[in-house]
Amino acid sequence: MDDQNYIVFESYLSKELSPDEVTAFELRLKNESDFNQAFNTYKELSSFLEHKFEDESASTAFQNNLKTISNTYFEKQETSKKVMRFKPWQYAMAASIALLIGIVTFNNFSNPTFNDYNNYKTISLTVRGAEEVLLKEAENAFNNKDFAKAEAVFEQLLVKNDSNNELQLYRGISLLELDKFDEADSMFGKLSKTPSVYKNKAIWYLALSKLKQKNYDACLDVLKTIPEDADEYKQVQKLIKKLD
Repeated sequence: MDDQNYIVFESYLSKELSPDEVTAFELRLKNESDFNQAFNTYKELSSFLEHKFEDESASTAFQNNLKTISNTYFEKQETSKKVMRFKPWQYAMAASIALLIGIVTFNNFSNPTFNDYNNYKTISLTVRGAEEVLLKEAENAFNNKDFAKAEAVFEQLLVKNDSNNELQLYRGISLLELDKFDEADSMFGKLSKTPSVYKNKAIWYLALSKLKQKNYDACLDVLKTIPEDADEYKQVQKLIKKLD
């Protein structure tokens, strides 16, 4: 979409166009699907300037984009008698929304993140007599996303029962959430080599650990080792496509 169209969009919304220009504009909306779609997107994002950029790089990109678009069309205005009359603030609005559309598009195609996948189901740990209180404490902490407390309690439980694969998995996840990558990866790695029912889950979370560390090549390598019978296989394939 030509950047100048965004300026025309703003002029139309601001009722700055002449009757003939309005007629021509609305005819394009009717006959050009891409133009119509771009205009609808622009309308949805027209409140953009009411909010400040929180990201410094986005702010810098906005300023650069604004200068580029404004300079380009001010030059055209000086050299062409057919260019429509736009006010300076309209260039600013158009540049802003053109940039925002670019940012949204970029985000849709950017690398996936760990937070896209760390939506855990509520866990329910089996009660084991004397360990009942600690298990309940670990369960509640994990379900409430208090991973620091959960990890500490899981560690206590594993001192007494270091072969419990379920507890190892959840302690590994808690460590991962706390960015204790070496410990988490070690736990997932050991668990992935056992015949446990948690084996494939351990490989999946090992891959997510690499994703959280932005080690995309390592993440991809681990994902490709997950078999088709794994519960997470569909997610695995989607993530592979995003990383490939």
